[in-house]
Amino acid sequence: MDLQDRLTSGDSRALARFLTLAENNDPEAARIIKELYSRTGNAYVIGVTGPPGAGKSTLTDKLTKKLRQKGKTVGIIAVDPTSPFTGGALLGDRIRMQDLFTDPGVFIRSMGTRGHLGGLSRATQSAVKAMDIFGKDFIFIETVGVGQSEVDIVKTADTVVMVMVPGLGDDIQAIKAGIMEIGDVFAINKSDRDGADKTKIELEMMLDFSEKKDWRPPIHNVVATTDAGVEELLECIFKHRDYLMDSGEFKKRRYRNTREELINLVKERVLELILKDTGREYNIDDLVSRVLSKQIDIYSAAEEVLGKISG
Repeated sequence: MDLQDRLTSGDSRALARFLTLAENNDPEAARIIKELYSRTGNAYVIGVTGPPGAGKSTLTDKLTKKLRQKGKTVGIIAVDPTSPFTGGALLGDRIRMQDLFTDPGVFIRSMGTRGHLGGLSRATQSAVKAMDIFGKDFIFIETVGVGQSEVDIVKTADTVVMVMVPGLGDDIQAIKAGIMEIGDVFAINKSDRDGADKTKIELEMMLDFSEKKDWRPPIHNVVATTDAGVEELLECIFKHRDYLMDSGEFKKRRYRNTREELINLVKERVLELILKDTGREYNIDDLVSRVLSKQIDIYSAAEEVLGKISG
């Protein structure tokens, strides 16, 4: 069987091979997605984000085990910082999830950001589609961390779980700048530490200023290492899914995410055409030199490039 048939027949090695193709931007990955696109859209995608050290991997591990107890299959995409030397994921060992590797109902893949802004790998959306085609019921995307550019997760996930820990006052302040809006469910992990109640109060106060009216994100205390509160957190995720389905927001979110993905894909393809096509009458490096020497302004340079493409 070819890779496409092996993928639809549940061959885990075929899925791993496809993800490698996607990360390397191989045209074969796009071809397979085109052929099997009608099979996508069935998995429920959960984003897990939060500051470094919040325990995202441990919490994802525990949530996955709860879902497996319910008979659900799970895919996990752990998006990690990229090594400047090898281009691979720095945290690729996923030692906090090592006991899940032997579970045939769970597929785990670490993917490096490879410099992509927003905290998500360029291949993440392809990976989600592949795991969806493969038949996973739930797909977790664990991001690098939180920052002003770490908001791409909301453009991919159905439910975003924001993981916080007590005592991160500076991080709470940073969230005020707008990243608070991406969380659908808040989990205060390591809540057996001092300051958990204070963190919850701060989050509640900030949610009072949120523009979200129909759904107020719940804030739940958990201790992932001991499994405390994990079942209740999963129930919060299910409640958010029910809200999306009942209110019609699920279709709106999927529409918005698909539109954003399409626009970004077109942007990337146009940029590739500009940078790779050496047969055109202009040269990007020449334009840069002309801009720096003030022979031309940068806006006119951009219009010149676009004019050549449209022409």
